[in-house]
Amino acid sequence: MIDDRQRLRVALPGKGRLKEPTIELLKKAGFDFRTKDRNLYATCTNADIVFIFVRTDDIPVLIESGVIDVGITGSDLILEHHAEVETVLNLGYGRCRLCVAVRDSYIGDSLENLKGKNIATSFPEITKGFFESQGLDVNCIEMNGSVEIMVALGLAEAIVDIVETGDSLRDNNLKVLKDIGCYETVLVCNKGISSDLRIANLKRRMEGVLVASRYSILEFNIPEKSLKDAEKVAPGYESPTVSKLDEAGWLAVKVMVKKDMIVDTMDKLQDIGATAIFETEVKNCRL
Repeated sequence: MIDDRQRLRVALPGKGRLKEPTIELLKKAGFDFRTKDRNLYATCTNADIVFIFVRTDDIPVLIESGVIDVGITGSDLILEHHAEVETVLNLGYGRCRLCVAVRDSYIGDSLENLKGKNIATSFPEITKGFFESQGLDVNCIEMNGSVEIMVALGLAEAIVDIVETGDSLRDNNLKVLKDIGCYETVLVCNKGISSDLRIANLKRRMEGVLVASRYSILEFNIPEKSLKDAEKVAPGYESPTVSKLDEAGWLAVKVMVKKDMIVDTMDKLQDIGATAIFETEVKNCRL
């Protein structure tokens, strides 16, 4: 039940771009729970946790207040709300940047022309802080939802908004003038319970999936005389696993390699005489 205080209360995005990858990550990490479109919470059947679905924007404040123990939200929202919470783990997805954007016809790359102007944004605190750091006084117009239209309507000279692909800016004849900061999804908790062992277990499980997503297992056969050369090409996380083959003078090697280096590593191994080279996906791990 949602009022069961014996369970760890974990807030998850109830909708939006962070919802699906968050649920997928938790399920890969071994947490068993059901989700339905209109459900406000879901009890985990194999851990002492209840997952509560709320607005992503509200999660930092709920955790700071102690209403929620742990949550997954954007680091930009923590900064926006000045939330005093503890970051447990950077999750690496939902990456975005917050930018100052102006109309395409804006001349130059200086912020000076925005002095005293209206700036539309969903991030008024970050926006005020940024322009203050630049020594510029601007008028922030706080908005929820799409802010791009404000420039076209002549109600703002610029906007401060999250940029992912830039498509929305181009569709509204806008361009990035300055970057304010880069952000990602994070696992955070209330500072008063940061030592709770259940939080440590939650972190460990999620971290195992995230690390696994960056690596593959590469297996290959190599002449024994070429093993040192192979170790230079693919040293592994700590060291490769090596075993002898039935054929004299040959070894079987198994090693962890970062996914973005797999193809280049396979080419180099083949060049030094490796054969039967193949990649295996890693779904979970502890390093």
